[in-house]
Amino acid sequence: MTTVGMLYPGHSAEDEYPYLESVLGDDIRLPVVHTSVGGPDEITTHEVEALLDLGKPERLLSGASEIAREHEADAVMWACTSGSFVFGWDGAHQQAREIQDAINVPTSSASLAFAAALRHLGITKVSISATYPDDVSRHFVELLGHQGIEVLDMASHDIASGEDAGELDHDSVIELALSANAPEAEAVLIPDTALHTVRWINELESVLGKTVLTANQVTAWYGLQLAGRTVHSDQLGTLFRPLQKSAS
Repeated sequence: MTTVGMLYPGHSAEDEYPYLESVLGDDIRLPVVHTSVGGPDEITTHEVEALLDLGKPERLLSGASEIAREHEADAVMWACTSGSFVFGWDGAHQQAREIQDAINVPTSSASLAFAAALRHLGITKVSISATYPDDVSRHFVELLGHQGIEVLDMASHDIASGEDAGELDHDSVIELALSANAPEAEAVLIPDTALHTVRWINELESVLGKTVLTANQVTAWYGLQLAGRTVHSDQLGTLFRPLQKSAS
């Protein structure tokens, strides 16, 4: 059994993790522990200051302690892209290190999972279809730039909160994905763990004609990598398929 604990803020698309478990097999567990949110009505607002508060150490360490106490996790992921990338490249790594040092379990985050997935696939040119306001999305572009990723185009949809993003249905997600798809981009990134996407990744790749990486998909994949597991699936897009070896 391999267990990757998911620190997840608020309530929106956390049901993607039980679905991922069902696809990936009986020996994979992805338990979700909800971190505190704060703010009015406990809503995960897409504003830089609110996201910095969302990802502050005391919130994450409290959730990590619950994971350590109730689950024998092989790895832990902070399943919030914006709540990690707003801290920048160095800050996102420090955020993960603090959790790892506290519970002695390999730890990372959704934003760093995107970077790891792009590195794994050898992708350097992307489009981004984001739920966030533009000023928030720019922090993601900056983080990716530390790994030499070139963002060819980006659509920022200014959705007010994670809870609002979680309400988007199939057609809305397809439309959002199509809003940024530069011809030269090797992949389209959809960076919000509050957005439902994992059931539609193969369809998204077919519609867009290229690799699609979404937040809960890459978070589960990288958590499994940190736990020492490589798991393949034909239901979760290019990332979960065996790498194609180039012809010699």
